[in-house]
Amino acid sequence: MNLRDLRYVLAVADLSHFGRAAQACNVSQPTLSGQILKLEEELGVTIFERIGRNVRLTPIGERIVGRARQSVQAADDILASARAARDPFCGPLTVGAIPTIAPYLMPYVLPAAARELPQAPLVLHEDITDHLLQSLADGKLDAAILATDLDNPHLTSIELYDEPFWVALPEGHALADRKQIGPEELDPAALLLLADGHCFRDQALEICGHPDLGNANNADIRALSLETLMQLAAAGYGVTLAPELAVDGGRGLTKGLVARPLTGEEAHRRVRLAFRRNAPRQIAIEALARVIREAVPERLHTRRK
Repeated sequence: MNLRDLRYVLAVADLSHFGRAAQACNVSQPTLSGQILKLEEELGVTIFERIGRNVRLTPIGERIVGRARQSVQAADDILASARAARDPFCGPLTVGAIPTIAPYLMPYVLPAAARELPQAPLVLHEDITDHLLQSLADGKLDAAILATDLDNPHLTSIELYDEPFWVALPEGHALADRKQIGPEELDPAALLLLADGHCFRDQALEICGHPDLGNANNADIRALSLETLMQLAAAGYGVTLAPELAVDGGRGLTKGLVARPLTGEEAHRRVRLAFRRNAPRQIAIEALARVIREAVPERLHTRRK
């Protein structure tokens, strides 16, 4: 048994296909299949159940894959630690970000990161919170920009900034002439939300005090992006919440849309940079956190002072 064989097993488990796994590992399919068969013979168990072209893990295969993932990550951490000891700022930093942060924050951060961390270019991955947390735990990401608290003892985070929420609503709406809007003034039946799995959806429901909108008029509208929600609001389908950077203080709006600050102590989210405890490149990650803090508009730091 060796790390190469464990990587082959993980590739098949992740891709559910021997051909795609072989391509990902840069080997021929017969080579990959043969090595996995040898490993199964060595262990005396079947890791994968092969049904035609379909592949799925056996119960013992599930346990083996879990241990294999830990072993491969530990080996990768050893290599990364050695590289980081030589120069923690050398090599790309893989950074995840949720969809309600990435497109609005990165125009501020990327130029600053390129200037301040030239030897550690950012490789970005945009995904929902649960997927990013899993990728962090699996060692596929160095860090992730999130807007939720962490409940994994193996992860830690650095607070970056606080971002207020705004209400985006169509011109001519009854609340459009207000300077600010309270959450209690929002009609739950008119609230447009992101699809399940987006943490911003849960935050919007919690702030507005409506944890269950199953019977709301807009319950059948589940957008995959904040931009879609704002387009729907501009078209008169309802209202939505948006973070400060998405509306640029009410200036960066779709035609036909207006935005007003949302009042209340909970009408904001704390954005943080999450990473694994004792990450090999923690020094570089901490430097990235400083770059992000300095790059975002000063108004986002007001609440933290």
